[in-house]
Amino acid sequence: MIEVKKEGILLSKTGLEFENEAVLNPATIREGDNVHMFYRAVRKGNYSSIGYCRLDGPLTIAERWEKPIIVPEFEYESHGVEDPRIVKIDDLYYLTYTGYDGINARGALATSKDLVHFKKLGVIVPPITYAEFVYFAESAGKVNENYYRNHKFYYQDADPEKKMLLWDKNVVFFPRRINGQLVFLHRIRPGIQITAIDSIKDLTKEFWEKYFLNLQDHIVLDPVFPHEQNYIGSGCPPIETEHGWILIYHGVEDSNKGLIYSACAAALLDLNDPGKAISRLPYALFTPEFEWELKGDVNNVVFPTGTALFGDTLFIYYGAADSHIAVASLSLSALTAELLTYTSTKK
Repeated sequence: MIEVKKEGILLSKTGLEFENEAVLNPATIREGDNVHMFYRAVRKGNYSSIGYCRLDGPLTIAERWEKPIIVPEFEYESHGVEDPRIVKIDDLYYLTYTGYDGINARGALATSKDLVHFKKLGVIVPPITYAEFVYFAESAGKVNENYYRNHKFYYQDADPEKKMLLWDKNVVFFPRRINGQLVFLHRIRPGIQITAIDSIKDLTKEFWEKYFLNLQDHIVLDPVFPHEQNYIGSGCPPIETEHGWILIYHGVEDSNKGLIYSACAAALLDLNDPGKAISRLPYALFTPEFEWELKGDVNNVVFPTGTALFGDTLFIYYGAADSHIAVASLSLSALTAELLTYTSTKK
């Protein structure tokens, strides 16, 4: 087992209008001795924007803006911009987030050269309905039948006319091109899928239709272990090591207490073929245990979305009970060594 230290709560809501309900699920990126954090800020009525703060080192708040850095502007995000992640590829920062319009929650992208001014490129996940997804996936065959288990969510008796598109969230880019391509993870329940493209412009409806006809080839991980039996989702941007990409993700388990979000089972993905899982921990990296993780806007949640490496210490930033931003730390070398003991694990 990996020794994980809970560092405690880093950020909580304030009296400012844009974050007077909760703060959670931050994107983080280290530049020099600073960690730049872009976090989901929720105001009353459950409308989200993205706030910003800068850390001096991994744990000391040096600056925190009193207004959001990214706000809803378009119809696809009219109810909120949520759950960001960030990486730098070449000389450009890629910030992905979930755009929520009150009905649909789908992965979107914004880019920046200076971490201050962001250009929104819109929704980058499939622009299709759940029915279309099922048609293509069934045509492909050999797909985990749990991908069809969501019909009650998409066709709700209370509102059968609701126009719901396929929910595809947790878009997370790898922090460099792989074999010359941009590569990102995304999540259509219950598993995590991978996509590789030459350019963002490649992500057309025709691209996705062809993609789903070969869906099984694009699934990186499906739920396997008890702590992730319901579904899993991309968490923090993958961390490159000489042995492979370390992926820290979230797993969701149904219990007599309701859903429990376990922070972060971990997997090791092949450096040059990251759709291939080399190993996978059979236990959760850490789980809700403290009051601020057990009780909040959503109980029993630890939801990892960002990391920063200082020496051998990996700091993991996560949403706690959908109410606070907290931090855990561990040894990266110890985590890598532990993952290498499970290299026979199959996805």
